[in-house]
Amino acid sequence: MRALLAFALLSISLVCRADVYADLYETAGWPDQRANFTDALTAVQQRYKDTLPAAVYQALVDNSNRRFAAEAIDSRAQQALREQLAEPQPALAFFQSELGRKIVAAEVLAGRREQLARYANGLPRIEAGSNRQLLIRHLAQALPASEAGAEVSLALAGVAADSLSQMLPGILASGQAQSLLNSQRDRLREQIEGDLDNTLLYIYRELSDAELEQYLDFARSAAGQAYYQAALQAVREGLAVGRELSEPSGPQAGL
Repeated sequence: MRALLAFALLSISLVCRADVYADLYETAGWPDQRANFTDALTAVQQRYKDTLPAAVYQALVDNSNRRFAAEAIDSRAQQALREQLAEPQPALAFFQSELGRKIVAAEVLAGRREQLARYANGLPRIEAGSNRQLLIRHLAQALPASEAGAEVSLALAGVAADSLSQMLPGILASGQAQSLLNSQRDRLREQIEGDLDNTLLYIYRELSDAELEQYLDFARSAAGQAYYQAALQAVREGLAVGRELSEPSGPQAGL
């Protein structure tokens, strides 16, 4: 009887813990950003419509839709977040705060289709005082923004290549493909890093210097670093750039 009671209490504890991960995923804006990615994916697919034969174009759309299905991305990303983040409660508390909600709203807005279209040729240069520039520089160092941005860019840029490799398997040896992918990832990360400060100044333009400082405190804290490193891994797992996918795409149990 004691063993059964202990098991029941443990089960309740695990369910509550799983709910924390699900709450964090929702509160931190992951579903909204995944929707932004889906919009960007649709735009990329449309660019190929008039340049590829109809059958090839349809294969491209089918392959990329299958790889980047909303349920599949959410499932892989949530699973990675659960595996990589030992204690989700501090991050959840931060993103549930007024400042956390403001940060999430700013990030989601910056990734929306109309915003990306508006600034397709580059963001305007944002003027800022020396204190704000310093805060942004420190924030850029604390967040894995360039690494995450490189994964998103690779996923979108690789739509055609990924479809081609599925239609013509073996066109590149696995070692060659991985080497090329790593080279592209490094190049994209360097490009993003080169203009990262201005990008963050734009995204967080509505935050005061005091709010930026509070955000930086969280990002630099042990809890913040744990969350953002787990989040980077969740982005990588969710988009699964350059990997063959065979796992089920349904939502993970308990999340």
